[in-house]
Amino acid sequence: MLTLTDNAATIVKSIAEQPETAGLRITSDGSPESAFGVSTASGPEADDQVVEQDGATIYLDQNAATQLDDKILDAGVDGSGNLQFALGQQA
Repeated sequence: MLTLTDNAATIVKSIAEQPETAGLRITSDGSPESAFGVSTASGPEADDQVVEQDGATIYLDQNAATQLDDKILDAGVDGSGNLQFALGQQA
């Protein structure tokens, strides 16, 4: 199952503090080279896997859940204030 670094959990929690937002939703078309879509969400879709860690909530569609099963999500803010996500292998 996808896990989050402390930085990612903190950033996801801060995003979820926005009105009408309960967490982030990650989607994928399932192809090996696909980019992931990330958006705010008020709750999970019918078949989403829900990942809750340290007060942060992420909803994964079925394709994303499969592709991210052995990954760890990290997040940070660059020098221009832009939010960036990165994926790594779980140890």
